[in-house]
Amino acid sequence: MAGVKRRIRKSTKQRRLPIVCSKYPLVSVIIPVMNESRTIGRVIRESWKVDPETEVIVVVNGSKDRTRHIAERSGARVIYYEEALGHDIGRSIGAAHAKGDILLFVDGDIVIPSSELKPFVDAIKQGFDVALNEYRGPVRKQAVHSVVLAKHSLNVLCSRPDLGGSSMTTIPHALHRKAMVRIGAEKLAVPPLAQAAAIAYKLNVAAVHYVSVGRENPRKRKHLRPDPLERLIVGDHLEAIHWYLENTDSRGLKTDLSRMRGVLQSDEGASEQLPSQAILETADES
Repeated sequence: MAGVKRRIRKSTKQRRLPIVCSKYPLVSVIIPVMNESRTIGRVIRESWKVDPETEVIVVVNGSKDRTRHIAERSGARVIYYEEALGHDIGRSIGAAHAKGDILLFVDGDIVIPSSELKPFVDAIKQGFDVALNEYRGPVRKQAVHSVVLAKHSLNVLCSRPDLGGSSMTTIPHALHRKAMVRIGAEKLAVPPLAQAAAIAYKLNVAAVHYVSVGRENPRKRKHLRPDPLERLIVGDHLEAIHWYLENTDSRGLKTDLSRMRGVLQSDEGASEQLPSQAILETADES
């Protein structure tokens, strides 16, 4: 029995040995965190196992607990900000500091096994520019969450209905360094904007693997009504749509068919030829 206990203690110690980030990484795992001391150590260890040549970058911002200490002790590259930077700013910062050709994004509060992360890395190795989580959010219900609706709507408006609700808002996802440069690291702070740009620039975007993360995300915010993050993410999608229209055309490259709008502006009296409200009301009464 004593021998069994010694083996258990030894295996536990081995699991807690710090990772060693590659000096010449192929994969850079980017983890923005704030007050995630309970999970960050496990997230780092699982992330590091996605490829033999991996670096793990932890962007610690606004933390009041031991998150920074644990991340440093775990062997990750730590970028530290005393103040909170705001939602997803850490993604942009981590991407700007990454050395790898493949960038994998995860969160510090959800422990995902490396076996579930590798398909995203593999997809980029196989030639995809952006590899998304196939998780699309529950839609077969009477009241669909506004964030789920926003994700589906953005993809439809960008002429990618095949993506459903797959989104760069959702982790895990990965992209090639060339895609990050084309999109712009600063856009990663607003994930739907980065996704709209990737589609507009005709990058190879695909949903490649399903990881169920929906049940994990809302737990911390159950007591908040209305949920401020819900409003922020919907706003992110509106910003993405605005950018897409500005960088394509006023209809987002959707056809206007044979609608002859020029007729309405052909002369100054065109507006007088249109039915007035009074005429419409008279027609209704008859």
